Amino acid sequence: MPRIRNQDGFGCDPTPRWPAPNTEPALVLIRHGETEWSRSGQHTGRTDIALTELGERQARAAGPLIRGVLGGTEPALVLSSPRQRARRTAELAGFAIDDTADDAAEWDYGELEGLTSSQIRQRWPDWSIWSGSVPGGEDAAAVTARFDRLLATIGTRLAAGGRSGPALVFSHGHAIRCLAARWLGDPVTAGQQFWLGTGAVCSLGYEHDRPVVLRWNVDSSLSPAGGPRG
Repeated sequence: MPRIRNQDGFGCDPTPRWPAPNTEPALVLIRHGETEWSRSGQHTGRTDIALTELGERQARAAGPLIRGVLGGTEPALVLSSPRQRARRTAELAGFAIDDTADDAAEWDYGELEGLTSSQIRQRWPDWSIWSGSVPGGEDAAAVTARFDRLLATIGTRLAAGGRSGPALVFSHGHAIRCLAARWLGDPVTAGQQFWLGTGAVCSLGYEHDRPVVLRWNVDSSLSPAGGPRG
């Protein structure tokens, strides 16, 4: 089993982590490139939608960005959400996927799948994924359990190979924001403070043995300025 760092100090449930050298990436998270639904702002969870032409260009551009974040280190583990938009992003970025992981999938939006926030707020004026109801989908407790399980799985697999990372995960907008919050020891709802564009790269690690965000939303000039979902 991996040696886990749980000294969060935030009053939250302990977060499964693995040791890594300070200021070096332990976990690199990559959001998939643009899709038609991310462009329109529709919540995209289970729907298996392809990348747009721009999304494929973003995915290719992500390759050098990831290499730059890694600093010449080869990843010890590469995982992807099972959705084709994440897998295709990994392929175009130039990384072979070791495994797909259901736990790396996007937040399950249930009956809200395919709707924009504006459409949802016609029914619930103050609705937000971070605080509102998700009928037929996952609530904050469910996604917390799932992303903590993903972190624990990564730590176990790295330890089995005698590695401390870095691990790469190709995933989705809300999922990556939740993973960052949990890495820091915060509730997943703290992810609302981390905006993330399509095709963007993030890295998490430690400074003075405390969990930190090393880089966030590193993207190319191809990334739009909007706030797409999924």
